[in-house]
Amino acid sequence: MDSLEVDNLSAWYSNYQALKRISFYVEKGEFFTFLGPSGSGKSTLLLCLAGFLPAQTGTVVLAGEDISFASPNKREIGMVFQSYTLFPHKSVFQNIAYPLQLRKQPKEEVTRRVSEILRMFHMEGYERRLPHQLSGGQQQRVALARALVFTPRLLLLDEPLGALDKKLREEMQFEIRRIQRTTQSTLLYVTHDQKEAMAMSDRIAILRDGTLQQMGTPRQIYENPSNAFVAGFYGESNLVDVRVAALNPQSCDVDLGGYVITGVPKPTWLRASGVP
Repeated sequence: MDSLEVDNLSAWYSNYQALKRISFYVEKGEFFTFLGPSGSGKSTLLLCLAGFLPAQTGTVVLAGEDISFASPNKREIGMVFQSYTLFPHKSVFQNIAYPLQLRKQPKEEVTRRVSEILRMFHMEGYERRLPHQLSGGQQQRVALARALVFTPRLLLLDEPLGALDKKLREEMQFEIRRIQRTTQSTLLYVTHDQKEAMAMSDRIAILRDGTLQQMGTPRQIYENPSNAFVAGFYGESNLVDVRVAALNPQSCDVDLGGYVITGVPKPTWLRASGVP
């Protein structure tokens, strides 16, 4: 099972703590998104999972194997950055084949797997083109194909659509979700775009200042935000000024500027505060 379990993960840059004891679990085949503003620790988290940045505390278990101290090339994790990081001097075929060649796969197997994934990404006929001869969306497809061709146990995507225009961004959202469902890949996605996260994700985790604020399905977070930050960041329409007028065992009455609504389900944050 290519599940991911992260427990108490912390990371620092010099004296600044970028991640503060993050814990979460991702199921095999799940599309799991980390959502948060700039500086919340999203990209740092992916770098720690990929092994590019050492974590000071915590464990990372992938498919039942503790990879907390494994080198990046031993983790069998694919990663796609916003800038694509394609080799400019290599053709589409050579870019996609590179991970297989590193693993010393036979030439016939490399050709077969590259051809297969090109068909999946609707990129047949582009094998000999160089990256500068491709559109932004095509370059993104090549970067995704390269990350998937060696069948990684986990795929990490760090704001991969940030450089695309609105229309192409929406098209690529559909493509990424389609490919993820086709391959049944376990995918961890990072974005600061709330609509993107809601449209693509099975579950979402919201980060703020290196701390995990809430996890759940898009609907769960929207309908029952854990605090005012989550409500405001996930959708301004969630924020309404109210006053708790009365408390009942399982519900409360709220005052909306003089209009009282009775029998409102007691929110999670109010139950957690210890108020009877």
